[in-house]
Amino acid sequence: MTSDPGQLRLLAMIDRHGSLAGAAHALGVTPAAVTQQVARAERDWNAPLVVRGPRGASLTAAGALLAEHGRVVDEQTEQAGERLAALLGRLSLRLRVGAFLAAALHLLPPALTALRHRYPNADVSVEDLLSDRGVERVTTGELDVAVIASWALPPEPPPSITVHTLLRDPMVIVLPDDHPLVTGSPDGTPLRLEQLRDESWVTILAGHAAREQLDRAATGAGFTPRIRFQTASYDLAQALVGTGYGVALVSRLALTRVPGTTHRPLADPVLHRDLHAVTRSDTTLTPLADVFRTLLLDVAADLRGAWSSPG
Repeated sequence: MTSDPGQLRLLAMIDRHGSLAGAAHALGVTPAAVTQQVARAERDWNAPLVVRGPRGASLTAAGALLAEHGRVVDEQTEQAGERLAALLGRLSLRLRVGAFLAAALHLLPPALTALRHRYPNADVSVEDLLSDRGVERVTTGELDVAVIASWALPPEPPPSITVHTLLRDPMVIVLPDDHPLVTGSPDGTPLRLEQLRDESWVTILAGHAAREQLDRAATGAGFTPRIRFQTASYDLAQALVGTGYGVALVSRLALTRVPGTTHRPLADPVLHRDLHAVTRSDTTLTPLADVFRTLLLDVAADLRGAWSSPG
């Protein structure tokens, strides 16, 4: 016999209110609908369940037995509603963000400050993130927003995930501030990559997308970079340039302006990386993800304005 929890709950309502009309009102249906449901329940359970009388309705022994289970169903339904409401309330104020280092340093703080002023009770967490893990971490539900970078094509996410482009981050050349290409030209003079063919280089580790970008561009310029140092960190690369032992290709966002260094735009070829915010396509349960994405876009617009200003 297949039991219907709705029938159990109906019998509990009849027992509680003492009439079909009272049960109908509690359930938000018509008395006629309750009458039909009782008849169906009696057919399904193959037993009389309700006794109708001039003063209302009462349950038979079989009906009373089933009503006991119906009260459990009713209690569990109420608890489920309360727990779901609590969960949705928490989720509506939850924001779990992952970002790679340069984004965490330069994009996130203004956006997080604005978010705190709008939603002071928001439950926010931030963690370091490798860009190639961003889509996966949002897909599995570990993060609500991932800020990632791409050096070639943007990632191709599954249908449940959306990648929002935030900012095109130009690559620049970082040189020692006493380098002849610096002292022999006005500040901000663009460089061609071929002018650096004889330099020693501080590069990102082989196998990383940023390193592949440099290798492709150097090949196009007709040389192979002479690599002195390799690192996974733009910060360390700039510190090493400050020692005077080489030059480095670094994103504008990641510039640290280490003492003893300066930077020049790259004119030929023009290289860049793109920054993206990764979210679930449906953010109904985590609305702060959409709010934060919008704030990140505002910060990105401010950065573009600052980069385009003289000096």
